[in-house]
Order: sequence, then C-alpha cells, then structure tokens
Amino acid sequence: MSSQIFTHTFDNGLVLLAEPMESLESAAFTLRVPGGNAYEPADRAGLATLAQELAIRGCGSRNNRQFVEDLDNLGVERGESVFDSHASYSGATLARKLTPALEIFADLVQRPTLPDDELEACKMTVLQEISAIEDEPSQKVMLELRRQHFPDPWGRPSHGSEQGVVSTSIADIRQFVARTYQPRGAILGVAGRVDWDQLRCDVERLFGKWKAQPELTITERPAGDRVTHIAHESNQTQIGIAYPSVAYRDKDYFQAWGAVGVLSGGMSSRLFTEVREKRGLCYSVFASQTTLRDRGSVICYAGTSAERAQETLDVTLGELRRLKEGVLPEELARLRARMKSALVMQQESSSARSGSLVRDYYYLGAPRTMEETNRLVDGLTADSINAYLTANPPQQFTIVTLGSQPLKVDANAIS
Repeated sequence: MSSQIFTHTFDNGLVLLAEPMESLESAAFTLRVPGGNAYEPADRAGLATLAQELAIRGCGSRNNRQFVEDLDNLGVERGESVFDSHASYSGATLARKLTPALEIFADLVQRPTLPDDELEACKMTVLQEISAIEDEPSQKVMLELRRQHFPDPWGRPSHGSEQGVVSTSIADIRQFVARTYQPRGAILGVAGRVDWDQLRCDVERLFGKWKAQPELTITERPAGDRVTHIAHESNQTQIGIAYPSVAYRDKDYFQAWGAVGVLSGGMSSRLFTEVREKRGLCYSVFASQTTLRDRGSVICYAGTSAERAQETLDVTLGELRRLKEGVLPEELARLRARMKSALVMQQESSSARSGSLVRDYYYLGAPRTMEETNRLVDGLTADSINAYLTANPPQQFTIVTLGSQPLKVDANAIS
C-alpha cells in the first residue's frame, strides 16, 4: 500500500507534515525552529546551543524537574540538537499520548521560562562538551574541516567556542529566542498512528497563536583556507578531506550519493579495500555525502600513524581522483542492497520518518514518500553515475590534518 503525506501551512507560517503509519502503535514528531547557529553573532559562538539547553529547563508553568517528569510520565523518548539553520526537538511515544506531548513542546517553543539561575549550569554543560572535543582528535579535525570548507556561518560547530559561551549573557539568550523561536520557518513533522484531521486541529489549537517575527537573514562570508594543519603532539595523524558535490535538492543528488556509496560503504567499498585492507595504511577511513540547503560536499576522514600519514593522504586522494573513471555494475548492486536495507528500516520507524519529512521539506520544499525514494534508488545505473562523475569529478579539495607534522599537499589537489 502506498503511503500518503499530508501538508498544511498555518497562517503564522508554521508548516505541518504528517504521514499516517497504521501498522504502528507509536507516533513521533520532529519540530524544527529557526534557532540554528547560523543566526548567532560571530562573538557569541555557542549561543544557539545555550538557548536550547536553557529552553528545556522550564516552560509554561513547568520548572526543570516538572518538564522532565511530565515527559517521562507520557513515556516520551526525546532528543534535541542544533543545526546551522534550526534548533530541533523530537519525541516518540504511544500514539494516544502524542497530543499531550505536543502540548509540552508548544510551551517550550512559545513560552520558555529561560531561568537565569540555570544559565551557569547550562554553560558548564556546553563547556564540558567543548573540552571533550580536545580529547577526541578525530572529531576535532572534522569540525575544523567543516569550518574551513564551508562559507561561514555554514561550517560552524554547534557547541561554539569557549570564549563565545563564557561571554553569552541571559539577555543575549532571551533576545535570540525571541527573534528565532518563531513559526515563520518552523516545521513540524509527525509520523505513526495519527488521524490527520484531528492532528491538524490539535496543532492549530496549540500553535495557532504563535506570533511570527520578521524574516531572518544570514550574511555569508568566504570559506577558509584550502590546506590547514593543526599541531598536536601524537603518534597518530588525523586527516580530513572535503570536496564540492551537489545539494540534496539537485536532480543529480542520488547519482552523487551512489558514487560516494561505492567509495565508502561497507567492507567492500573502495576506500576500505584500497587504503585500509590492501595497504594497511590506517585504522579508519570513510567518506560521506553531506548537504546544506543550496550546496553539497563529500566529507572524508582517515586516521593513521604519523609514519604512514603522508602515504595515507596520497593514496586516499588517489582513490578520490580515480572515482571519475567510473563505477562498476557489481559495485552498484552491492550499494543498492545497502540502500534498500536502510529504506526498509526507516519505513518501520516513526521517528525516522518524522525526521525525514522535516528534512525533505526544508531541502526540497515538499516531503518525499518512501515510494518516491525507492524509485530514485531503483533508477540508479552505473551509466548514470558515471555520466555524473564525468561532469563532476572529485577536485578542489580542502584538506585539514592534525598531528605532529604537516603533510605535503600536491598543488593540483586544491586547484
């Protein structure tokens, strides 16, 4: 049976999406509001994450403890995260408890108390996260890769900086929330055992009086350096590589995704086989397709010993360049099997589907059904991927390394 997705835009700008999944007893929601770190002032890096941390510490008539207890009593499994464009809140529970859960999150985005006596605890939480990254070199190199590769503010880490967090005041947070936690640009996706007509009425009652604010704007600044080395005394070297690709909304996105899937995805992938297995150069290597709203990139990582770092970089860049020579039908067959498995698992998860609805709407302007996505995967051929690679070969690399010594980078790699 084909799925059906319902869409409604309320007068204040909030977009509601829903996909009934009658085989489930659960319902899940994903609510994104435009409180992402792209809207932070440059000297307040971490403001969006602090705002989210403080928002979940009390809303409406609930204090911090009551907020947590009320969600626990409803059996809600929740999550929060900050992206460049949005702050995201999600939850899953039994279908009959969906509306009471949404009532709590309606309070959170419209009536957060933002208690000033909780600010220092929020700062300590975020500062601990920043400190922990210093002990995770692989994470540190990938965060710096995004910062250098993407134009600012799109490469900013969500946790911000120590200086930005320490400098942020309660007034900064309240002003940020008042400006960005608004229905214009907000998206609510719901999936599971839901009745569309009832859901739309409930959301109208809960969010319909949410007042829109002026449309937010972003000033984009140029990307960073093409080659960066972070000095770090260690016997290991971390390598991050990025190159331009296409955005999710692009007609060739699935061709690009297919190419990266051949490059990195499973133990038969090229990077795993050529860099790790045949040569034993590194303990970890992968590549993934990542997308912003209007641009995409491929992000690669390799972790290796300091002695083998130069060879690891050279061989990895060689495999990336070799991708333009094309993929083989048998590689595509293995890739399609992995894609199909992922799609089947998503089809059985209300949480995954609610997140996909919101993501698709943000990137595409409309959600995709599972059937549509399946058709796009089925339409992939070795010829179509190879035609894409001929027109869009991997090139113009951004390279970030972290270790005791900088590595040599061929000038042709970054041209």
